[in-house]
Amino acid sequence: MDGILVIDKPQGITSHDCVKKIRKIFGVKKVGHAGTLDPLATGILVVLLGKATRKFLDFSGFDKEYEATLTLGITTDTGDIQGKIIKTLPFDHVRRENVLQAFNNFVGVIEQIPPMVSALKYHGEKLYQLARRGIVVERRPRKICIHSLTLTEYVPPELNFKVKCSKGTYIRTLAEDIGTMLGCGGCISSIRRIGLGPFKIEEAIKLEEINASHLRHQ
Repeated sequence: MDGILVIDKPQGITSHDCVKKIRKIFGVKKVGHAGTLDPLATGILVVLLGKATRKFLDFSGFDKEYEATLTLGITTDTGDIQGKIIKTLPFDHVRRENVLQAFNNFVGVIEQIPPMVSALKYHGEKLYQLARRGIVVERRPRKICIHSLTLTEYVPPELNFKVKCSKGTYIRTLAEDIGTMLGCGGCISSIRRIGLGPFKIEEAIKLEEINASHLRHQ
C-alpha cells in the first residue's frame, strides 16, 4: 500500500508513535514521516507509506506555519514548559510595543542555534539523546528564514503568535531568543503546526479517526 496521510498529531506522543500506529492500522512495514513534531506539539504530521517514502525530501523541505504560546519570565533546560526551570525573571516591564519591536528583529534570514532537544546528530548520536544524559555539546548556528511573525494576543505572561518559516526552524529556540531580547526570558508552553507546504490543518485527520479512505495515493 502506497500513499500519504496528513495527520493532526495529538499532544503527548512522539511522531514515531504515530508511525507505529499507522503501520499497525494498514499492515505496512515501510512507513515514515516528514517534519518531526515533539510530544508537546500538535498539528500537521505527514506520514508516508510504501513507495511514497521515497519522496521524503520533497515533503521535509516545505515551509511551515505554526501557532504557539510563549510564556515570559521562565527559562527551562528544554526551551518548553515541560522542562526543568533554570531561571525566573520579572516580566512586568514588557509592553505590547516591546513585543512587536522584538518580533521585527526576527523576520527575514537569521541565524539560529539548534536546541539540544532536537533530532540533529552529533557524532552519529541524536542531540536529544545526549541531552537526556545531561550532555551539552557545541552547535553551530544555521541560517533560517522567518517569513512572517505575528502577535495574535498578549495577556502577560503569555503571548500568542503565528509564524511562517523555512525548514530547519526551531520554534522553541525562536521563543527563547525573543524572551532573551525582551530581558525576561521565556519558553514555549504550546505549539501547533497549522501549515506544511500545501497542506493545511483543516484537512488533517485525527489519529484515532484514520482509515483506508483517508490515504492519498501518490
